[in-house]
Amino acid sequence: MKFDLSNTPKVLSVYLRLSEYPILAKKIRERMRRELFSRGVITEEQFEREVKDKAIRTQRQEGISNPMFEETPAEWAERLGTVRDHLTDFYFALNLPFNLFEDIVREAVQSRKPGEEVVLTFNPELAPWDLLFAQAEEFEKLPPEKKAKVRHHLQQIIVVLTKGMISDQLGFVGVAKRHFDINDLKLIHGRRVGRGKIGGKAAGMMLAYKVLLEKRDESPLDVSSHITIPDSYFLGSDVFYEFLNHNELFQFFNQKYRPYEEMVEEYPKICKAFLEGEFPQSVTDGLGEILSKLGSSPVIVRSSSLLEDNFGISFAGKYGSFFCPNQGTPEENLRHLVNAIRKVYASALNPNALLYRQQVGMVDYDERMAVLIQRVQGSKFGRYYFPAVAGVAFGRNPFRWSPKIRREDGFLRIVWGLGTRAVDRVANDYPRMVALSHPQLRPEIGASKIRQYSQKFVDVIDLEENSFKTMPVEKVISVDYPGIELLASVDKGDYIEPIHSLGSPVPPESLVLTFDRLLQEKRFTETMKAILKKLEVAYGRPVDLEFTLEIIPDRPHPDFKIHLLQCRPLSSWDMEGAHGIPKGIPEKDTVFTANRLVPEGRVQKIEYVVYVDPKRYREAPNYSTKHEIGRMVGRLNLLLEGRRFILVGPGRWGSSNIDLGVRVAYADIYNSLMLIEVAFAGSSGTPEASYGTHFFQDLVEARIYPLALYPNERGTIFNREFFEKSPNSLPDMLPKYAEYADYVRVIDIRKASGGRLMEVVMDSSEERAVGYLRRYEN
Repeated sequence: MKFDLSNTPKVLSVYLRLSEYPILAKKIRERMRRELFSRGVITEEQFEREVKDKAIRTQRQEGISNPMFEETPAEWAERLGTVRDHLTDFYFALNLPFNLFEDIVREAVQSRKPGEEVVLTFNPELAPWDLLFAQAEEFEKLPPEKKAKVRHHLQQIIVVLTKGMISDQLGFVGVAKRHFDINDLKLIHGRRVGRGKIGGKAAGMMLAYKVLLEKRDESPLDVSSHITIPDSYFLGSDVFYEFLNHNELFQFFNQKYRPYEEMVEEYPKICKAFLEGEFPQSVTDGLGEILSKLGSSPVIVRSSSLLEDNFGISFAGKYGSFFCPNQGTPEENLRHLVNAIRKVYASALNPNALLYRQQVGMVDYDERMAVLIQRVQGSKFGRYYFPAVAGVAFGRNPFRWSPKIRREDGFLRIVWGLGTRAVDRVANDYPRMVALSHPQLRPEIGASKIRQYSQKFVDVIDLEENSFKTMPVEKVISVDYPGIELLASVDKGDYIEPIHSLGSPVPPESLVLTFDRLLQEKRFTETMKAILKKLEVAYGRPVDLEFTLEIIPDRPHPDFKIHLLQCRPLSSWDMEGAHGIPKGIPEKDTVFTANRLVPEGRVQKIEYVVYVDPKRYREAPNYSTKHEIGRMVGRLNLLLEGRRFILVGPGRWGSSNIDLGVRVAYADIYNSLMLIEVAFAGSSGTPEASYGTHFFQDLVEARIYPLALYPNERGTIFNREFFEKSPNSLPDMLPKYAEYADYVRVIDIRKASGGRLMEVVMDSSEERAVGYLRRYEN
């Protein structure tokens, strides 16, 4: 039966049209109600309450005075259904256009006709998210042959939700749309506080996890059973804006356009203002719900800004992350969580982060800070809580301490305990560096070197004191620690041997964290290799990731569960090929040579060397002098902008222990071409291969080559006369700092060498580097 609807009221037109589809009407009306709810015409709760009220009224009109006895449950359900349908027609006709109704009818009919193309009746870019989720879930339920016909619609919905909820970076979206399904997005949506994006760090973790769960034929090893992620929740980027607005903090957002010195001067005041800020009650309530779900587990609050883990710009270590031991009362735990979020927000205006944004061309971007809240993976040992292993993994290994090592197999940097010691350059300590092509091949040879380059401190959460702590390894470790035989060896003085028997008493001070037995387990090392390869295929470029390792006892070999914490495309640059060390360089023209942990590349036409004398630095009378030396390096970095210069100095540049090396940050070094670390015999500041630390990421982002020199090693050259006797330009460049000329020398290479410049050639395949003086035609 067909009706002429041209002259009928809209509600009657809707009713009559639906009468033409007696079977599909139910599905059509369900869709009509979703439109009403998602467009804010009426809430679902209000609608159902009105349905019930009107159904009760119809009972009275039909003479029913005692419904409990006069109407069966089936009759009541039928009554509710009829009233619900009439109310749906009424509200839709009264509030929404008739052409939308026709689109819904047409879509419902098309779903019953497999040969016809399904056309979306709404614009996904403008539609409410609830509608997008509902439509995508319908598509996902279709049988394979029908789902294939709507796959393009489904992908469009996934892209729109991804851009709105996770990241609108096209590089990320291009990968994500091939791997995310609507259930992944629904999971993220359900774990958010706020409405904004979840930020780069959270996005990278979720995408990498989904990629690794997929089973594909090209993967040499199925890693899905070995990978998981921590229990995670997300504070949307819109909450950051709410916080700023609620506390009148937008006044500070012109900091990024100030000179760096002003940024540094203002930052303490900014931190104080942020720490005094309050959150809207709805946000605080949401955070309380998260804590109730996490129970008494320690928590980490991590920055997840929209710029972090970008495809090409990593922002590694630029913003804050803070542990919350979570061992107090619910009120105390919530207070600590809120305070940690305030600190993360304040770190968005950290001077080093703002300067970095200037350097990578992102200063005008409106940075929005989301937050990732995670359960800390680990286990309790005594009074402390920490993971068995934590670390960073890289799809490329820039250092070859043996010709056997294959760069493309990747690299690990691992520690016992919390991963802060793996990603940060810490004082007087060393993680285990692992070439995944040859996991048992160490950079060090001999018991004394293995002992020297082993981990001495461990980062833990003290459950009794409700605090984050750094402890000497010997104060925490013992042979009773689960899996200790995989992680430690016994120091016998002249040699280091594996733990043969767990029943034998071994003093904690005799245990050395070598990780040797762990690295013999192919189930672990091959899995890590496969993870890096699979992610590289998905991303189209190598990645780096942070992880913790759970050791699961099993026989004859233990099993492992890798907890993925974050993943980002590996920041790198196209290094100029070294083409081998030039032949026949006269020794008198050689300034230095190196033969350990040499990267690949060439730095030409070096005009200046900024040299911090290791001996003078070590003998500096006080910390104030050493701090001033670091500040002076920063001023020279600005003064020499646009000139080609390298930094050469003692021990570890950027160390948190000022006795081990010059304390500098990204802001103090970003204009230099190389960062060279010098270790003389007897010096307390021994260079560490910083690859994998956030400090190293700074070097990579600034296109700075790292290199370590060991002048006292046999077969190396270090021209002390060049460094110590060449004319010092510091007093002329910085007259205010002339008194520091004994500590810091600025060598104008042209003046010191009769018009020549310096070139540094690094050949990683031969593990050799040479810096020498030469003439250039131009």
